[in-house]
Amino acid sequence: MTGADDDADGVAQAPRIPGPRRSADDHADLTGRPEPEEPVEEPDVPVLTHGVLKSLLGAWALSACSAGETAAVEAHLTECGPCADEALRLRDAVALLHRDRDLDLDPLLRSRVLENCLGRRPARIPIPGWVTPYDAETARLDALLRDIGESEWHAPVRLKWYEEDRQVRRKATVAGVIGHLFAVDGLVAGALGLDDPLGAGTPELSPSERTEAFWSGLERPPGRALREPWRDQSHALIRTVSFAGRGVADLTVTYKDFALPLRDSLLERAFECWLHADDIAHAVAYPYDPPCGPHLHEMIDLATRLLPAALAGRRRSGLAAPARQLVAAGAPGRSLHLEVEGAGGGHWYIALDSPAAVGDPDQAVAQVAMEGVEFCQLVAGRVSPEEAAAGQDGDREAIRDVLAAAASLSRL
Repeated sequence: MTGADDDADGVAQAPRIPGPRRSADDHADLTGRPEPEEPVEEPDVPVLTHGVLKSLLGAWALSACSAGETAAVEAHLTECGPCADEALRLRDAVALLHRDRDLDLDPLLRSRVLENCLGRRPARIPIPGWVTPYDAETARLDALLRDIGESEWHAPVRLKWYEEDRQVRRKATVAGVIGHLFAVDGLVAGALGLDDPLGAGTPELSPSERTEAFWSGLERPPGRALREPWRDQSHALIRTVSFAGRGVADLTVTYKDFALPLRDSLLERAFECWLHADDIAHAVAYPYDPPCGPHLHEMIDLATRLLPAALAGRRRSGLAAPARQLVAAGAPGRSLHLEVEGAGGGHWYIALDSPAAVGDPDQAVAQVAMEGVEFCQLVAGRVSPEEAAAGQDGDREAIRDVLAAAASLSRL
């Protein structure tokens, strides 16, 4: 507050505003010995005009003045009310300044904003919970694509997966990867009655065949123009499923050689979206994090549910050891305990001898421990079963067969 009587220069009595001081811990001797008395040097206080002192207030608030200037400013603040008020405002403004921080957004920011918005005004047609992994991963990939430049759409990307127990590689570009996602998502679009990106009347093709057909049908090398149709399709899928109601979750999506219910198909598409987004991020040196823990857990759970059937298929092809103990469908059988650590982790018991059997902790003959992202890299074919740094214990044959079956789930 200022005094009642001001002079022509607006000078009034005001409380002294001290500058920043050191903590007692900064100079205290904690050993208990008496400190020697040191001479205190008083700074030379320059004689400055009101205008100069007022111009120093910003530097004073930032603690950028010399000792003499600081003393002169603080002495002036005890006499000048307007300058004292301005000094308080500047000191408060300095408190709002922060150090330089990473400009990358928190990956959970979108979820927190949506949760806050929906808490204030719930969605009239909410997105089903089982669709949220696909919604989140397509949104994260779209954010990456918005950040990269035109030339980076042609950056080389090496795609890897497993076929017949060997790793297969395919050269592509960032745009080519988006075209691949666009073409394979078309299987889900077709099941929902939406337009197929390959056109009406397209025969039944596998995901790899659809990708090759889409790539070969392009008149010129694809670029940024693919982003908008891919994103429009993902929005259309989410919107259609949200309006369709509960029964749509069990709708069958056919991949030519196998089929999944729509609930699992969109989770599988979320998994593919994340892995290929990670491929793109490596190609353009872009930081990219794995999915959040709950979504990663759902993806791992889907892979473990597919493993018994994959193991049985390999056994029919002579690529896995014969079954040792067949049991009736739904009965507990010989199992492998898969322990996944880290975000999204948990414990799964995988039936070894029959795809219709139930994993049983009491009949576990082997145990494998892996980190969650590492297990997903194995399922995606990015690492081989031999390269997977897994903690292993028990039946070596069962462990080898399950790890190989996990890698066999991968494809282009």
